[in-house]
Amino acid sequence: MNKQIKIGILGVGHLGKIHVKLLKEIPEFDLVGFYDINKETSDYVNHTYGIKAFNSMESLVAQVDAIDIVTPTPSHFFCAQAAIKAGKHIFIEKPVTLTLEESENLIKLVNEAQVTAQVGHVERFNPAFLSIKDILNKPQFIDTQRFAIFNTRGIDVSVVLDLMIHDLDIVLSTIKSPIKRISASGMSLITDSVDIANARLEFLNGSVANLTVSRIAVANIRKANFFQKGALISVDFLNKTSEIFSIDEAGRSAAAKRVPLDMGTDKEAKEIIIEKPKVILNNAIADELTAFSESILNNAPIIVPLEDGHNAVVVAHQIIEKINNKL
Repeated sequence: MNKQIKIGILGVGHLGKIHVKLLKEIPEFDLVGFYDINKETSDYVNHTYGIKAFNSMESLVAQVDAIDIVTPTPSHFFCAQAAIKAGKHIFIEKPVTLTLEESENLIKLVNEAQVTAQVGHVERFNPAFLSIKDILNKPQFIDTQRFAIFNTRGIDVSVVLDLMIHDLDIVLSTIKSPIKRISASGMSLITDSVDIANARLEFLNGSVANLTVSRIAVANIRKANFFQKGALISVDFLNKTSEIFSIDEAGRSAAAKRVPLDMGTDKEAKEIIIEKPKVILNNAIADELTAFSESILNNAPIIVPLEDGHNAVVVAHQIIEKINNKL
């Protein structure tokens, strides 16, 4: 293959337009064109970005080495299957597919075709998460909150598949243990599917994760707290900041901000150490697309393989089933 990857985009809605802009700037890619079923959107992107609009998915797939799938979730499998069967590498947005059967089939197809496939779980590339990723050491409890001001994008699926899927991927990539038990509840307020949900995951190694999502909120919030022995690690995915709160003996270290703890007269003095890791700001979407190119050109490890996308969808559907059983 040439040093530049010929790539095409399927779907140029809100997120697809972002992919158009970035793929034009990433030197490893040659953006050949795009296909979108909406003619008005297609004409706009064609004229605004000077990128060729193809008349069909098949004609675009035939002209490229890789396909970037940024269509609505229900069409992911159809698009990915066509690209893989044509021997093309795929980048596919989250959630990888709508159903478990679809994601299982994609894994089989990718293995048979021997192509590269990466899922767009962009929070793995969030600079705040990257700043603390290496110090996460078997967290015993994880609490996540992801709230969004209502937007019609994504309402074709449950809030679990739309928003919680981000945090499920982070949790599953952090806690390396099978799930023992799932508890969940949720409700629909505006759409025909669940808009607010909470899930509790209990793992065989004793770790627990509590995840709360809502797409009907007064403000956007995307936070996660990781509790592990001797430390609380806090990540703000939205504002791209992180903090580490750890316990130490009083006066032992001069590092960072320190807050005294009253342990009682017969206890050894302790302090809370507050540290702010250095966050190297980046464009997470650009970085995940660049990582995709590295896997194709240099056989670099796939950071978010199809299997990870599938595992998140498996748990998402288990949560949705638990919620539906209560409705």
